[in-house]
Amino acid sequence: MLIAIAGLASSHPFTDARILEAAGAELVVCDDEPARLERFRGEHPGARVVPGLEEVLAARPDGVVLTVPTPRVPAALGRLLEHDRPCFVNKPAAATRAQLAELARVVERAPHRVLTTSVLRFAPAFTAFAAALDEPAVLAAHAVVRHDVGRWARGHNPWQDDPAEGGGMPVTMGVHGVELLVALLGPEVRLTGASAASRHYRTLRSADTALLGLRWGNGIAGSVTFLGATDAESYELILHTRVGTERVVVRGGIEELGYRATLDAFRSMVDGGPSPVPWPQTRAILEVLTEACGQFGS
Repeated sequence: MLIAIAGLASSHPFTDARILEAAGAELVVCDDEPARLERFRGEHPGARVVPGLEEVLAARPDGVVLTVPTPRVPAALGRLLEHDRPCFVNKPAAATRAQLAELARVVERAPHRVLTTSVLRFAPAFTAFAAALDEPAVLAAHAVVRHDVGRWARGHNPWQDDPAEGGGMPVTMGVHGVELLVALLGPEVRLTGASAASRHYRTLRSADTALLGLRWGNGIAGSVTFLGATDAESYELILHTRVGTERVVVRGGIEELGYRATLDAFRSMVDGGPSPVPWPQTRAILEVLTEACGQFGS
């Protein structure tokens, strides 16, 4: 299996490459920043380095992990789908309404070939929780995302902190909470309100604290709280029913957070299966996040 790592714009493709190589995949990689490529070459000396996306396509990979700044996703994904390559797009695939509209036009060509998701959807603790859920009993649902964004305040990946490019903390980190709730409760969801602020990292262009209000078509009320100034990383779901409260917390390392299971799901696409996350679910998640980003930027 030959897998292309097209872009190294975040930390995720480095983790993806380690998992894929351990599973026996050969790697071909491209990126436009020499320092990132040098780091990747040091970790994967057997990987084939090529200048860009056209050379990736010429290598005829069995599948592609795409990680480029969000505004560049539609064009790159479009080229890959033209060549019928299964694609895993590291989140977020869109951060603004305009980006999502462009992305949707591209994905329509071959939605079965596109996977873009928070890895938490495949975290073992979450999948076990979801399998046991009695969804009709749920009255309200809440997600709490704790993930520090201090690196942006220190100048790392400034495009991620820009609401007009990567969407900032409410999109880049918020996808984790919205993804889990939509995976549990379905895509018939809309944004009812949004609030964000910088409580600790005051130089951020986006925020380090945010709250989204949600409502599903069946009346379930929900919310997602994002805490981007935190010493601990965790992802908690709290579901309220008539008889009590159920909760699950996802934390830990590669296995516990769902990275390996996500790449296993991607490999099932490479082997010929459909996308493990239907596009209507992904689009619902991105519609909530891009709507929220629009409110924060207004």
